[in-house]
Formats: sequence, C-alpha cells, structure tokens
Amino acid sequence: MALISFDENKKRDVVLIGRVTLDFNPNELNRTLDKVKTFSMYLGGSPGNMAVGINKLGKKVGFIGCVSDDQFGDFVLNYFNERGIDTSQMTRAKNGERMGLTFTEIKSPTESSILMYRDQVADLEIAPEDVDEQYIADSKILIVSGTALSKSPSREACLLAVQYAKKHNTRVIFDIDYRPYSWRSKKDIQIYYSLLASMADVIIGSRDEVNLTEGLDEEATEPADHVIAEKYIEHGAKIVIIKHGKKGSIAYTADKKAYKVESYHIKLLKSFGGGDAYGSAFVYGLLAGWTVPQALQHGTAHAAMVVASHSCSDAMQTVEQIDAFMQEHKDEKVITELDWEAAL
Repeated sequence: MALISFDENKKRDVVLIGRVTLDFNPNELNRTLDKVKTFSMYLGGSPGNMAVGINKLGKKVGFIGCVSDDQFGDFVLNYFNERGIDTSQMTRAKNGERMGLTFTEIKSPTESSILMYRDQVADLEIAPEDVDEQYIADSKILIVSGTALSKSPSREACLLAVQYAKKHNTRVIFDIDYRPYSWRSKKDIQIYYSLLASMADVIIGSRDEVNLTEGLDEEATEPADHVIAEKYIEHGAKIVIIKHGKKGSIAYTADKKAYKVESYHIKLLKSFGGGDAYGSAFVYGLLAGWTVPQALQHGTAHAAMVVASHSCSDAMQTVEQIDAFMQEHKDEKVITELDWEAAL
C-alpha cells in the first residue's frame, strides 16, 4: 500500500511554484568558464526543470511563477506551452525585473560548477494575489522550492499556496533547494524552511540544507539523520529524504522504514541537474502508486541519465527510456533497506 494517497478526482497532477530561469551551458567542455566562447541556452531553475521532467513522464503539470516581460520571458512561456505545461497562472514582471541567469562551468570530467546572476530577478516577484485557491485545490501535489521563500512577495505567495493545499487535501512536497545569495540571514532561513517543513508531506534536502532548517551549523552531524526525520514525521511528513552527496542519501518513511540510495555507475558529464531529474521521477512514482523503493530507484536512474547529458530540461526522459536504462544496469543495486538508526 502506498504511503501517500491522492484524490483521483483532481484534474491536475502537479503544480509547482517558484523559480524558472535560463541556463547557459558551455559548448566547449573541460575548460574554465573564462575560456568558453559559446553556450547553449536551456530552460533552467529547479522547479522549472522538475515541471519539464514530470510533464515528460506523462503527467499534467501547471506552474505558478513570474517571468520577465521581454524575449527571455517569451522563451520560457513558449517552452512550457509547446510541451503542454499550463502557464495560465504565470505572470510578467511589472518593474523591469529580469530572468535569473545561470552560466554553468564544466571544468573537467569530474569537476563542474555554476555561476548565477540573481539580482532583481522576476521569479521572486510572484505575489499572494497571483495564487488562485481553486487552481491549488484542483491539483494532487503542490511542489514548493525553498529558494522561493527567500524574499517577499514570493515567500508569502508560497505560504498562501501551502495553506490552500492543506485546506483542499493537496499533498505538499518541499524541495529545500538552498541558494545562499538569495537570503538575508540564517535566522530567516530557519524561520521559513522550518515552517514549510512542518507542513510538508514530503521533504527533500541535503544534510546541510536540513541543518539550516534546524538552525544548526551547516557542517553539523548531530543530531543523527533519523532523529531529524522522526521529528518531521511527527509533524505529519510521510517521507523525508536526506542527501549526503557522493555518499548517497537515506529516505525515511512514516512506516519506520529507511532506504539507502546510491548512484548508478555512469560516465558523468556534469554535477548539476541530477536532483531535478531525481525529483521528477520520484514524484511520478508516488503518483503511480509505487512503493517508495520503486520510486527511489526510478528517480536515481533518471538522475544518472541527466547528469550524463549536456542539458537539464532538454535531457528529461520518458518512462520507457528510464525503464530501458534500468534494465541495462539491472546488476547494480542502488536501493538498500537499512535499520532505522543506521548512518551513511
């Protein structure tokens, strides 16, 4: 039996609120950014990428967000519309705010990084009056990105969306998605992250992001993962996923199960985009009624496929493509059930 149930009478599978931006990925690989001459432009931003990924997997997706009132804003809206992602709840920035830009750097086969431009960005201009209660009520899942909580009026829009979700039995997924340059202070981070985490059905974040949510030092190792997960589960969460980079991650569930998640062995092209692919396939699995290990394995496979590709949004895969990848790598065990108190 699935841990999370959904109202099948709702007409939309997923609505996301938050950041959609532009990615500029280098065409010349294995060199520093200052040596790159040309880039390919893609739709980016974690919620934007997840919207594309869930849509590619065949689910009905809508997006609540704000884009710039210029050609780059046109690019985003056209990209979504061409794929059938509903943009009826998206607005245009009114005071000259621009799209956030991300320039990615693929230094070597094992090193990559990102350089972001996030000053006066359009995505943080989504406001409470832009959030329609019925639109949330008609969706099975609301996905909130932590970056959208960093400034007003975006943070109030997110909190209102979550209030509507709780009122109408729409499941809430909180992707912590911490970006340091957007925040005024760590106290602000703790206030808004912990508030969202207390209302979420699913929480996904790295250990340092979870530490920030708890008001701890980012490098803290105590309390143990399972202690923090148990706290969120007592607040109502059904699944808590805590990531530990190359060491893998652990998914804790409300039925007192814990699953270690490792990576598939692939030839890595870049280190970014995997989390968005992971999240989109994991959400698909939840909607399909799969067990948590099944959803985790599909998410892990999807992540491996995207980090081996040049883009993020354009590299999102279909269910059949993910299944084929898993069959090709069937000898690799990436999901292991652990004792509840086990550590990585």
